[in-house]
Amino acid sequence: MAYLSRRFAQCLFLLFGVSVLTFLFSALAPGHYLDEMRLNPQISSETLAALRSQYEIDAPVPLRYAHWLVSVAKGDWGFSFAYNSPVGPLIWARAKNTLLLTSTAAVAMWLLALPCGMYAAVKPGRPVDRLLSFASAALLVVPELTIALGLLALAVRSGRLPIGGMVSIGFDSFSWLEKAKDLALHLFLPVTVLVASSFSVLVRHIRAAISEALNTPFIRAARAHGIPTSQLLYKYALRASAHPLIALLGISIGTLLSASLLVEVVMSWPGLGPLLLESIMSRDLYVVVGAILLSTVALAAGNFISDLLLYWVDPRIRSEHVR
Repeated sequence: MAYLSRRFAQCLFLLFGVSVLTFLFSALAPGHYLDEMRLNPQISSETLAALRSQYEIDAPVPLRYAHWLVSVAKGDWGFSFAYNSPVGPLIWARAKNTLLLTSTAAVAMWLLALPCGMYAAVKPGRPVDRLLSFASAALLVVPELTIALGLLALAVRSGRLPIGGMVSIGFDSFSWLEKAKDLALHLFLPVTVLVASSFSVLVRHIRAAISEALNTPFIRAARAHGIPTSQLLYKYALRASAHPLIALLGISIGTLLSASLLVEVVMSWPGLGPLLLESIMSRDLYVVVGAILLSTVALAAGNFISDLLLYWVDPRIRSEHVR
């Protein structure tokens, strides 16, 4: 368990470092949310001074950071000036939507990329392998913003898919089957953009990992003994390439999370992306810090899950730390 304990400690140190740097850079950035309130003639200077004193705008940064840590322990995560409420409920509600989007995209991407990469590795140079190489190369050079705008244009022209939001009007009155169908329709476009933006890198790494495993001496010896290709692939080659594929899983989660913030803004998905953009534009400090830190938590959790899987499937890691 020393391996997992060390990984967990590294995740905590990462979260601490990100929180310190995000809070410091946000606090040192010019301007503040209350500065825009000066333009309102109905708000007196005395009211602004009272608000600055109440929310410790002019207090030293270390003191404000210490008070923010206390609010995080309480679950408030600071106070949002724009929404006039604690930050915690705001970002947790949005984080659930982001988690739904990224987890759906991750499952769909791996279900699509894994068999494609395995098939291309088994039959290199065949038409399917060349087609996958061409498609992945084409997707690699096209930004996800271009893909998102193109899919939005197609959806507008066809009129068959919703082009924004998470659910339709009157969603609460739908049956459970209608709710599932409506949510799936709203998920289709953003999930497609995320899968398309990460598919090329993922399928190339899977193909390389499976090809390397198929060329190992023990796989060649097994093939010489007449073991069927399907059994070699699923029983031996896939296990032999588990280490790089599981490491790739953690990287893909981080890639999807970073891409989802932009896709959510373009697709009007009510996740952390639009909230983060609005908070940056309005200089809502604690919402910015909370959204970035929560995104880092999701990224660290994905990498820690991949570490758990590596610890489970690779006996070399367990034996190394037992000694």
